[in-house]
Amino acid sequence: MFWLLLFIAVCIWSMYYKWEGRRIRKIHSQLPKLGFMSYPIIGHAYIFGKTNEERMDGLRSLAKRAIELGGLTSLWMVNRLYICVCDPNVAEVVLKYCPDKDDTTMRLLRSFSGNGSIFATVNIWRPRRKVLAPVFSIKNLQGFVSEFARQATIMTKLLEQEVGRNEISMWNYFNTYTFDAICKNSLGIEINSQNNRHHPFLQAFEDVSRLLAKRVVSPWLYLDFIYGLIPEGKKVAYCRKVAYEFVDNIVRLKREELATLKSNNEPVENKTFLDMIIDSSSKIKGYSDVEVREEVIVIMSAGSDTSAVGTGYTAVMLSRYPEVQEKVYQELEEVFGNNSRPVTAADLPKLVYLEAVVKETLRLYPPVPIYVRETHSDCKLPNGLTVPKGVALLFLLHGMHRNPKYWGDDAEQFRPERFFEGSLRHPVQFIPFSYSVRNCLGGTYALMSIKTAMATMLRRYRLLPPAGLDPQKIKEPLPVSYDIMMRHVDNYTLRLEFRHND
Repeated sequence: MFWLLLFIAVCIWSMYYKWEGRRIRKIHSQLPKLGFMSYPIIGHAYIFGKTNEERMDGLRSLAKRAIELGGLTSLWMVNRLYICVCDPNVAEVVLKYCPDKDDTTMRLLRSFSGNGSIFATVNIWRPRRKVLAPVFSIKNLQGFVSEFARQATIMTKLLEQEVGRNEISMWNYFNTYTFDAICKNSLGIEINSQNNRHHPFLQAFEDVSRLLAKRVVSPWLYLDFIYGLIPEGKKVAYCRKVAYEFVDNIVRLKREELATLKSNNEPVENKTFLDMIIDSSSKIKGYSDVEVREEVIVIMSAGSDTSAVGTGYTAVMLSRYPEVQEKVYQELEEVFGNNSRPVTAADLPKLVYLEAVVKETLRLYPPVPIYVRETHSDCKLPNGLTVPKGVALLFLLHGMHRNPKYWGDDAEQFRPERFFEGSLRHPVQFIPFSYSVRNCLGGTYALMSIKTAMATMLRRYRLLPPAGLDPQKIKEPLPVSYDIMMRHVDNYTLRLEFRHND
């Protein structure tokens, strides 16, 4: 009797699943075919290989194929349909009207971050966005430039020991620079990781990025109770514990400090992100310690890693394009002259060519290479197709930012001058910090951080490619991997020499 009931239940479930999925299968049949075999159970998951470098190769292959097919195609991850998008027209519609991120993917990332606003569901994200938006005002961000300049000066001084070597990895320098700056700006604490690179939070974030990048494209690792039993799952749990303990301790001390100031009727001077979040959230009842922790972890992770990755790619590209680097230096000479003073907020708007260089770098090497949205209701695309509820859309920035229809035949080339050639053909062809209501609030923060670091470093050092690099390969695309962020496989390796006789 039991087996008969079980058989009937399975049949009913199968019929229901088939009925519910009919519209999803229909949209799949209407889209241009990917051309890669879809295997039973795993679908197209095999495309992403075994290593994070192979996973990035898989994403680039998807982008290339989508462009060949006019900007759209689709793939299956187990029973989940993903529409791959490299068409700005489609991206504009979906990013405007579908604020829900793919819960299958976001659930995995929330296993580390919690419900921080980048990864949260819409019902959690929407009220938090109202709290966070004023925190990232231009006025507040300009107040953080002095800290960027101070930390960039420390980094530039530490780099003296690397001058003259055949090659050096710049990653630890950039990563600790941005980490020290975000800790001071967001938490109000001195970490000094530039002189002590083995901070537990940094290592935890490095490890968890690598592990979760693998999990996101490996459907067989989606079940939490299984993942928690394997070494990778246990490592993620350990990293989470390290990050939570670090942030929770800071939040506790900050609340005690604010309570003391309030009881003494003293104002809060030089407000940090944490001060602003606690103050802004108090107007709606106040965040709990868990909610504050979730937002701080997101701010620290995104503010540190995104800026570091962007700075790293910018430095590598300048080392390989000396004519571009020389133009940046000439602009720095015009703004600073022979003065070695720190960069100020007033200087940054004057560095227009440097900003074009940073943007061109982010076009070719966006730190976050994919965005994912999920349809919670029918969404009509510009081509007339209707995407039904339950479909995920995968926006491939590698393709969006290199689509020759919008960027021209030289879309693969590094050419900063393109950002001086009038308005872009489409407002969504360049979205390194996403677009519309769920864009990254920290995009301007990252640009300020990158520009400050480069302006400080380039006034003292000339950046050169590694000594052993084949001259024929200098202008070739950089090898990259998918670690949630898109990272340089060679760890941002270059050489340094003094510009003057220091």
